[in-house]
Amino acid sequence: MSTRSALPLLLVFGLLTGCGAARESRADGTASPKQAASAAETIQGRWWTWAASEAEDTNPVTDMTGKFCDRNQPEDVWFLAGTFGGTLRRTCTVPAGRPVIFPLVNLVCTEAQCKEFMATAEGTATLDDKPVTPERMEDDNVAVTGVAGNPLTGEEGTTTSYACGLWVRLQPLEPGRHALTIRGSSGDFHTGVDYTLIVEPGQQA
Repeated sequence: MSTRSALPLLLVFGLLTGCGAARESRADGTASPKQAASAAETIQGRWWTWAASEAEDTNPVTDMTGKFCDRNQPEDVWFLAGTFGGTLRRTCTVPAGRPVIFPLVNLVCTEAQCKEFMATAEGTATLDDKPVTPERMEDDNVAVTGVAGNPLTGEEGTTTSYACGLWVRLQPLEPGRHALTIRGSSGDFHTGVDYTLIVEPGQQA
């Protein structure tokens, strides 16, 4: 996921238009730029609010195994978390029919810090041993809403800030088991997750 924010972050939650709808796909399984464009401005805010909406003990970002990956998921997409540094293995059951969205590396902070962060941001992702193409999202002005005791903002409430990162949006996965590998870095910060994603027939969005 991301580094812990340098400021109290707290995001805005907006509608991710069109994410649950049928859309074109590229050869690597990601959403096409044309279809994804309308959602780009809201993805970061929605993800950060999702990540800040659970206390530390059950938060998907601090989760060591994936057992809390279903906490507070929206109805139209499925978010995945990275780590606060280092690499973990997680297993997560994902409903069929949901686009899967996650950062390779991301940050919420000031506009100047985002520019510095993105200058060295790098990341890769593979789904079932096939590379997927990340998107750069820079300097989005977002609002982040957190609950008390969450590990991202540390407090309850909403604030505006800047968000930036490298992101992947996948179309809904076929039923079965999938191996997703996420790696990201910026400067001396490194994060990664080896996900086993289980999509069960009948688990529809």
